[in-house]
Amino acid sequence: MSFPQGFFWGGALAANQAEGAWNMDGKGPSVADVATYKPNLDVKNYQAHVAISDEAIQAAMTDPDDQMYPKRRGIDFYHRYKEDLALFAEMGFTMLRVSIAWSRIFPTGEELEPNEKGLQFYSELFAEMHRLGIEPLVTLSHYEMPLALAVKYNGWLDRRVIECFTRFCHICFERYKNDVKYWLTFNEVDSIIRHPFTTAGIIPSRIPEDQMLQTCYQALHHQLVASALVVKDCHEIIPGSKVGCMLTKLTTYARTCAPDDELAAQAKNLENLFYADVHVWGEYPRLIQKMFQRKGITLKMQPEDAAILKAGCVDFVSFSYYMTMTESVDPNAERTPGNTVLGVKNPYLPSSDWGWQIDPKGLRYSLIELYDRYRLPLMVVENGIGAKDTVEPDGSIHDPYRIEYFRQHIQEMGRAIDEGVEMWGYTSWAPIDLISASTNQMSKRYGFIYVDQDDLGRGTLARSRKDSFYWYKKVIASNGANLDPDF
Repeated sequence: MSFPQGFFWGGALAANQAEGAWNMDGKGPSVADVATYKPNLDVKNYQAHVAISDEAIQAAMTDPDDQMYPKRRGIDFYHRYKEDLALFAEMGFTMLRVSIAWSRIFPTGEELEPNEKGLQFYSELFAEMHRLGIEPLVTLSHYEMPLALAVKYNGWLDRRVIECFTRFCHICFERYKNDVKYWLTFNEVDSIIRHPFTTAGIIPSRIPEDQMLQTCYQALHHQLVASALVVKDCHEIIPGSKVGCMLTKLTTYARTCAPDDELAAQAKNLENLFYADVHVWGEYPRLIQKMFQRKGITLKMQPEDAAILKAGCVDFVSFSYYMTMTESVDPNAERTPGNTVLGVKNPYLPSSDWGWQIDPKGLRYSLIELYDRYRLPLMVVENGIGAKDTVEPDGSIHDPYRIEYFRQHIQEMGRAIDEGVEMWGYTSWAPIDLISASTNQMSKRYGFIYVDQDDLGRGTLARSRKDSFYWYKKVIASNGANLDPDF
């Protein structure tokens, strides 16, 4: 295996899962700040975890506490970022993916002037990253739109949100044009179908069930238009900048070689890929347009939208990769959870504590598929395993399961590169324990660095190096050549 010289190694996190300080220094509430921890729910019941209503939002905003709203507290990265960045630098990171909390810059999303304290925080964050030799990769929308836009407009369903978002992005480009070269527009843009409130601020209780799919695709269209506008604006403001899209890669195999299973798997893969298709090619694929017709979906488009999409194509494709699924037309096929999805269980794969199936070779498959389809540079910007860690009496944390997970995935990534795939970098999710996106748990741990906090926010927040910390440091130092599980 030969990772190219200059390959970016690092990790990824999101403001809403790490920063905390949800109501400090002028920040407004975001959709993440009303996401509740539900201890009595099955952690695999993602639909219940992402459920939201106007009543739930109102109840959340009358509760000043953060115990049942874990993303309000995160892991206090807002105040501890220098300590955390020093640990990342110790591992040898050359890239860190972060997001800019929209409501930290524009508290309601509709202000005409930004919040200077919010802008200053990210200026200081990027300055410290550069001092340590860490390149920022910045996501502009990572599940943290201002709550006010969700309540007032039902989120991205209203086209007026496009102007709010492009104003926010323009300010970021102007302010950080000397600090950030690599940008992503929307995190896991395809996830709008799975959790419309988290992704797009759509409050499901306002939408009749038979209109939900139409609503989601209309909101998605507004996001795709906004993304294209933002790509063009970034290129004009920051010469040499690179802007990418970000997809949840949900590679699906046919459960059997029966033609009907093959067709069912093909349909799921085409639907998963079409979000990136629009970003890369600047138009809706014909097959997806036909799918809309079959499902009775009619998108309201402005005359200028087609030209906007064509003019704002991305420079690279990034994606998250955690697991694969299979698909079958058999109604009795056993299904298992994944990244906020359910798929037919693959009997050839092991599963994590949360039921996500572990498929390192699926990462190689996905990289080859994406590169063959788009012929653009790729970045894996999320990949990791949520697990329960145990702190030993001496303070050590032994996580051979995490080391083995990463060892196998990085090995397959290297093999994809050897087969000709062009890759720019790899940022694991997440380099430090933080609040889980779907279940709002702290006990679902991803990091190389342990954070002393439980699901209810109790703990010292002290940071500790796990065994995987030292292993990943060795991998980075060897540019991916040394994957021996010993460290």
